[in-house]
Amino acid sequence: RQQHPDFFQWLCVDRLMLCCPPGTYGPDCRSCAGGPRQPCSGNGRCDGDGTRRGTGLCVCSPGYGGPFCAECGDGYYEASRNKSHLVCAECYQACGRCTGPEDSSCLRCKRGWVLHEHRCIDIDECGTEMAHCRANQYCVNTEGSYECRDCSTACIGCMGAGPARCKKCNKGYWRDGAKCLDVDECASAEEPVCTGVQEVCENTEGSYRCVCAPGHIRRDGQCVEDKPPDAPEKGFFDDVTDDEVVVLQQMFFGVMICALATLAAKGDMVFTAIFIGAVAAMAGYWLSDRSDRVLDGFMKGR
Repeated sequence: RQQHPDFFQWLCVDRLMLCCPPGTYGPDCRSCAGGPRQPCSGNGRCDGDGTRRGTGLCVCSPGYGGPFCAECGDGYYEASRNKSHLVCAECYQACGRCTGPEDSSCLRCKRGWVLHEHRCIDIDECGTEMAHCRANQYCVNTEGSYECRDCSTACIGCMGAGPARCKKCNKGYWRDGAKCLDVDECASAEEPVCTGVQEVCENTEGSYRCVCAPGHIRRDGQCVEDKPPDAPEKGFFDDVTDDEVVVLQQMFFGVMICALATLAAKGDMVFTAIFIGAVAAMAGYWLSDRSDRVLDGFMKGR
């Protein structure tokens, strides 16, 4: 530490040669524009400052200019200056160059204004050939510029906003004095304009449309009654519950077993075998169903 008190200088600058002292740049650590003590007059930054890269040129802060950032840029004036520092402040919004903050201190105007007795006056582009709006648009003057806005849908060409500023009325409108009003095609037509079955006319802005009468919907291009589709007829067993199905199964098996038991009692070996098989199947089904219910009840009880 005693031998190298500035560890950064010793390691990064002298040994590794990756850095430069502040205010210098490039492979040889040359001084930045404006000198290493106050690069770019303190009003910007040196490109590559403190590194082995960069150009050493000044990148000025907003409002400052010149190779050393020692001048005020366009739209700014010199508010104060001493031997070591310069302060630039913003001009009045219309001024391109100025001597102070007031609108009367302009030396040059920005685009969209014109200089008159040291004041920048807004140009009304809409009253000159400077404005270029598309067909069916009108011009609106703004500070230092202009805007193009769309005419009303009632107009073909206009001189301002709204249907009272139309040069000509659009299709579907008629002129009432100075204003273009919507034509009610549904009420003004001598004959019905909607001729489809169960169609009615609905007036819209500048036009009309044919819609289905209340209680009807359009299907395949036709207006038909809006009613739910017919529900399928219920089958014979549709209303039978699960418990009733179980009872019917038991009754069926009971009748079958009784019939087989009667035939087996007569000594018919074939029916005896069928009877034994049916009883075993019925017992297996009953035990399986009963065990499922017991297990289900046990799980629910938990």
